Amino acid sequence: MQRYEPFEGTIGRTLAESEAWWPTPAHPKADAPNIIVILIDDLGFSHFNCFGSNLVTPHIDALAAGGLRYSNFHVTPLCSPTRAALLTGRNHHSVGMRGISNWSSGFPSMRGQITNHAATMAEVLRDDGYTTFCVGKWHLVSMENSSSAGPFDQWPLQRGFDRYYGFLDGETDQFSPDLVYDNHRVEPPKSAADGYHLSEDLVDHALGFIHDAVSVRPDRPFFTYFAFGATHAPHQAPASYLAKHRGRYDEGWDVARDRWFARQKELGIISANTELAPRNEGVEPWDTLPDNQKKLACRLQEAFAAFLEHTDEQIGRLVAGLAALGQLDDTLILLMSDNGASQEGGPFGVLHEMKYFNFVGESPDEAVKRLEDIGGPSSHSNYPWGWAQAGNTPFKWYKQNTHEGGVHVPLIAHWPRGIAAKGEVRTQFHYVTDIAPTVLEAAGATMPAVYRGCEQMPVAGASIAYTFTEPDAPSHKTSQYFEMGGHRAMYHEGWKAVTRHVHGVAFDDDRWELYHVAVDPSECHDLASTQPEKLDELIAMWWREAEEFGVLPLDDRGIELFGFRYRENSPHPPSRHYTYYPPLNPIPPQAAAGIGGRSWDLEARVDRPFATGGVIMASGTENAGISFFVQNDHLVLDYNIFGDHHIVTSTEEVPEGPSVIGVKFRRGRDDAEVTLTIDGRDVGSGHLPFLMRIFSTIAMSIGCDHGSPVSKLYVDEFPFEGRLERVDIQLISRDGAEDGETAAREGMARQ
Repeated sequence: MQRYEPFEGTIGRTLAESEAWWPTPAHPKADAPNIIVILIDDLGFSHFNCFGSNLVTPHIDALAAGGLRYSNFHVTPLCSPTRAALLTGRNHHSVGMRGISNWSSGFPSMRGQITNHAATMAEVLRDDGYTTFCVGKWHLVSMENSSSAGPFDQWPLQRGFDRYYGFLDGETDQFSPDLVYDNHRVEPPKSAADGYHLSEDLVDHALGFIHDAVSVRPDRPFFTYFAFGATHAPHQAPASYLAKHRGRYDEGWDVARDRWFARQKELGIISANTELAPRNEGVEPWDTLPDNQKKLACRLQEAFAAFLEHTDEQIGRLVAGLAALGQLDDTLILLMSDNGASQEGGPFGVLHEMKYFNFVGESPDEAVKRLEDIGGPSSHSNYPWGWAQAGNTPFKWYKQNTHEGGVHVPLIAHWPRGIAAKGEVRTQFHYVTDIAPTVLEAAGATMPAVYRGCEQMPVAGASIAYTFTEPDAPSHKTSQYFEMGGHRAMYHEGWKAVTRHVHGVAFDDDRWELYHVAVDPSECHDLASTQPEKLDELIAMWWREAEEFGVLPLDDRGIELFGFRYRENSPHPPSRHYTYYPPLNPIPPQAAAGIGGRSWDLEARVDRPFATGGVIMASGTENAGISFFVQNDHLVLDYNIFGDHHIVTSTEEVPEGPSVIGVKFRRGRDDAEVTLTIDGRDVGSGHLPFLMRIFSTIAMSIGCDHGSPVSKLYVDEFPFEGRLERVDIQLISRDGAEDGETAAREGMARQ
């Protein structure tokens, strides 16, 4: 017969006339290390204690003391792009991820997923014989493809990982997360009331994966990509951690920033001649703030700090687990942030981010009434600009910006067997695309020219492994462009040109700044007017790199790209009609019917005996959302406007046996009317004083209430007890206006 696989033995007519042969499976080199890449979300350059702050990170500090700190490491200004560049070693535009994976612009630079022409390091390492695990935030799949219906080709298991446990979107509730295990959705193993927190759960699963691998196949090293949800909003931590931080930041962000800056110099993280960047526009002097604004800002910072300390504790558990297995000395750990500290809390900070994304102002005078909720299950908080800039000390601006505050982050390398230096600082310029080449070099693997039939684009990064033994060597990375939403920068041999773009302003009207960052790393002295030739040189270089790496066309759209694309052969048909057949898994927001901020009809075909009830449809969490359910033989709709529950109940009982029950939801300008129906009859109505455009980033549930309950009228998931045959939802659009309006809010939430 024709042979399709290699065989180097011989096959005769009988066994006696034949010679057996076994292929040798791929296996890494004998001294290949285990590799763990740990990614923390929205963490600024100074947030680790070992990078200058007074926050509590002893386990991270111990990794730094036993390894190396990199003080000149850079990333993209946003999460999905950094993750794409990290895993592939290519620039984020080149691989199709100029922004977050919730977007698709119609151009190659923004497909919402990594092109198959850029293999991930997990794919390469797995084919080389490594066991590969992914734990935590993915955010590298087009989110309309993130439901349990797939397609799954860009989920972690299809991009090189043997096992996965985490969440697919850009954020999730730390107490009631949306969880995926391998290729299927699962519920958290316990509730917040029972002591659940996502970060602990992630470490439990990472250690479980590693235990399986080390126990059964100790000959195979493992690669683990561990992406915490921390410290992205919502800032949530167990109550005991919140309590430990009470009062620690009462002196305010100006005092903290000055102290952290001085300590960075003492630690050698920044040079002695570094200046503290001026206060960002919109950050007010702490001493001028009203008392309530100070109280709110302090409590929000406490929640962030508690979240980080809790995360540090989980990293300590992971490291201790490696040590207990005898694996720590042979494990290369790379620990970093995906971008600078977040500016999305605004000037005051927010107790509930969904208010912010619905353009609902919440003054500090109002928010302080709920200070005790901050950091717990009943809040979705983010801190104000002043604390974000303190986290980015000594730099200016934030996440999303291409100034140093958005792209200059900490990196720690720890590898007892491979790095002899302990506690030293490395100052060479490096970029996130350099991580994949570093990992592959340590593993003795190479990026293939062709992977699974796809020609591979060249790797853009340069390994940092030389710095393990050459502390004073010149950087192997001399140039790097930056771009995010029109913000642009070009670094070359110690110089940087940068512009902060204003949405809607012509790109040619952007004002470029010039800094000699080798001597002015905090971008305090703009040399654009005194060295125009150098500025022109760097701008021209930026355009050349933009052409080479697929940045063009320049596009400052962001939230506009969140709108559903109603089209055939997609989750969103042109008819805008959705039919759901229970039982089914929760449906992620960008794959589900988009009922926020618009008019819609719902009909559910049920068959039930008297005295049974349960949820028909729910979307949101205990903090905001909508739930439609049967209780006490009546229809109930609970419209939870950020904790203010508006209840509509039917005037008639739902009949025993089969019936069609429904909701007619009609939006006004900023309010709505709702009508309940049974078998086509109107049986109750109510006025909703505010129209929510977005409830949460948690999935829609059919037949139960997944996650924290939207309504206080029931507990847990409250599954429907009768037979729920199908649920039909028809979206009603006013010439598409509602699509874009709702998309804008969703976009802001997922940045």
